[in-house]
Amino acid sequence: MSDNKVRLGIIGLGAQGSMYASFIKDGMVPNMEIGAIADIDPAKREVAAAKYGVPVHADYQSLLASGDVDAVVTTVPHYLHPEMGIAALKAGIHALVEKPAGVYTKQVKELNEVAAQHPELTFGIMFNQRNNPLYQRIKEIVDAGEIGKIRRTNWIITTWWRPQGYYEQSAWRATWGGEGGGVLVNQAPHQLDLWQWICGVPKSVYSKVAYGFRRDIAVEDEVTAVVDYGDGATGTFVTAVHDLVGTDRFEILGDKGKIVVDGSKTATVTRLMEDERELSDSMGMEDVRKLFMGEMDPTTYYSQEVVEFDSAWGAQHSGVLENFAANILDGTPLLAPGSDGINGVRLANAIHLSSWLGQEVPLDFDEDLYLKELNQRIRSEGTFPEREAQTVGATAGDRK
Repeated sequence: MSDNKVRLGIIGLGAQGSMYASFIKDGMVPNMEIGAIADIDPAKREVAAAKYGVPVHADYQSLLASGDVDAVVTTVPHYLHPEMGIAALKAGIHALVEKPAGVYTKQVKELNEVAAQHPELTFGIMFNQRNNPLYQRIKEIVDAGEIGKIRRTNWIITTWWRPQGYYEQSAWRATWGGEGGGVLVNQAPHQLDLWQWICGVPKSVYSKVAYGFRRDIAVEDEVTAVVDYGDGATGTFVTAVHDLVGTDRFEILGDKGKIVVDGSKTATVTRLMEDERELSDSMGMEDVRKLFMGEMDPTTYYSQEVVEFDSAWGAQHSGVLENFAANILDGTPLLAPGSDGINGVRLANAIHLSSWLGQEVPLDFDEDLYLKELNQRIRSEGTFPEREAQTVGATAGDRK
């Protein structure tokens, strides 16, 4: 580290890696500087050297061994995140992995185990939506019990419209062997993380998933999942890539209130004056008539608050980078510990497995069965025949 700045190695100079490099170069991450860049594409290495004036490497192993970096970020295809995170940690280098943490839970567990063996190193994940002040406030409200015990959650997130040409940009995109899935592992990991970060990890899931429904791809392009939290509480998650207009609506119903989030920008928080069952038991039918006919002030029973924050473009990602560096430099608590990355991967795996088996599956599903089913799909598509369970290796320069 120089001048109290963390030297970051960027592995993969695709769209995401280039964005992070620009943030750092433009001073949006004051406690970080670019130490080196690695990419297997000679053209990208040439751009990196010319634009950023830092050492460039043809592969991540060379970058890790160079002494040029204190930490790395893995902006590469999904299968490679655990492999590179493990290599960095074993080399004594702090690791920030992109989302998702991996494709299947077994490889992410291995990454978490290695990180646990190196508590002196910082291990984070790029869950930039955790740096969204709106969702931070919602989590505070839920954690404080302001809407009571959660009874139902719903998230419709279909703002991922992608044309067919998007999937034809790279051979690895939207394949089981290259990407490990579709909308669940590419577009929706942030919502899968936030949903569980705020509402808790469910016990089981039943899903109906469409594969190649509205796009000529092998992986999922539409998902409807129902989760069971136990004690009668349930949740639904709907996502797709073929809704041109798109909807982003997140609801959390508790026994003492409700939160409705629209467009990830505005939240309406309703707080009941009493527990809903107590209101139900105490109200007569005349009270009900007056309430629904507008003859009674609704604030007799509840109050409402609209929560809204400005969030400048790039501030969430750069904030995670700054927080990651601050943890390295002075121990500032991480917004998104890397070990949390397994939760979204586990839920995505469970949704896939439920649809493949046609039955409800627990979140502690049989991981070997999942890998067997995944490998069967990798082999049948023939895109990456060399990739099987617990093996990795793809184009380290590519990135969504």
